[in-house]
Amino acid sequence: MVGTEQKTGALATGAIIAAVLSFILTFAGHAVWGFISALISIPLGIIGVLMAASPRVGGGLLSIAAIVLGVIAFGVAVLGGVGAMLF
Repeated sequence: MVGTEQKTGALATGAIIAAVLSFILTFAGHAVWGFISALISIPLGIIGVLMAASPRVGGGLLSIAAIVLGVIAFGVAVLGGVGAMLF
């Protein structure tokens, strides 16, 4: 049996980038863009986990981390937006 090289899925990478970008945008004062980026990272992470079920595609843990970070970033962006409106 010939082993195939496992590659990290592009969706997993995109999800983690979107989650981290959400934090950066929120803390830079752009809570709306941080909110949008967090909303993008969550479905990308879910699809990345589903794609990682294939033995040829890796990135399952990266996708799970992106989902967790996306949910936290979503909350931070909401709080940042509320704080920007109040203050």
